[in-house]
Amino acid sequence: MKIKTGGAGKAAPHAEYIAREGEYSKRLEKGEKLEYTEYGNMPKWAEYNPSEFWKAADLYERKNGSTYREFEIALPRELSEKQRIELVQEWVKQEIGDQHPYQLAIHNPKAMDGGEQPHAHIMFNERKLDGIDRDPDQYFKRFNSKNPERGGCQKLNTGKDYAVRKQEIKEVRERWETMCNRSLERAGLNTRVNMKSLKDQGIDQAPERKYMPSEARDPEKRAELMAFRESRKTAQIRHIAPQEVKQGLDSTMKRFEAYKLKQQQLEQQKKAAEMEKARLAAEAKKAIEIERQRQAQRQKTRSSKSKGMERD
Repeated sequence: MKIKTGGAGKAAPHAEYIAREGEYSKRLEKGEKLEYTEYGNMPKWAEYNPSEFWKAADLYERKNGSTYREFEIALPRELSEKQRIELVQEWVKQEIGDQHPYQLAIHNPKAMDGGEQPHAHIMFNERKLDGIDRDPDQYFKRFNSKNPERGGCQKLNTGKDYAVRKQEIKEVRERWETMCNRSLERAGLNTRVNMKSLKDQGIDQAPERKYMPSEARDPEKRAELMAFRESRKTAQIRHIAPQEVKQGLDSTMKRFEAYKLKQQQLEQQKKAAEMEKARLAAEAKKAIEIERQRQAQRQKTRSSKSKGMERD
């Protein structure tokens, strides 16, 4: 789970991104799967169009303020599409309830191992709804505790120091772990999630490298990932000592680094070839221009001689 915040000017574009609207709709044309979308708790002026809310947040929220907070959550691929949607809706009900405007989407692109990679984006505004009708301008103004109807909606989760926020994030992750595992149990699955790091779990094992989406299309990198997972799985089955596991993972990473170095060398060779091609083209162009000038000079000389003979 990742918990993110967005500043002024970022809310509307991010809402388009998670909903795959605008320029991001092209991703759907390329086969990417948008599994589910939903929004709720919007004020009347954005009740049927959440983008109006996020545009207003970008426009009227103070420049150094946050326009949204987001939960980005990996969902168990073992659950069905319906079960994943129900899990996300349960999370929204628990963590957001009817207090904050929100918009969510579940994406399910293809993972590097060929399986599904479902994950949810849940963005919400931290200003708390209080039943008072406000236009977009007033909605994002400073809260007036004495006369709430004269100010904006109250913004929660402000004025907290680093230690408090860190503890809150830890507690949020623990709540997700509990809810997600409860959902897996209801589905009759033995799989469980653990939000702790491998180190905190007491496991002496290297974490899996995170790959960029663009890398997922590289068959070599997919092969490296599968080799990494297979070596870890084999170690778990055979109960190999942690040191041996580490050696196996180190070997896998060395092969990957060697592949990466080879790719860099190929890229450098490609650039060098392109530069040489450009140099030769420039020289050829220069030679052609010199020859053109020579021909022009010879033509000029012949013309002068011809005129001299006519005068004689």
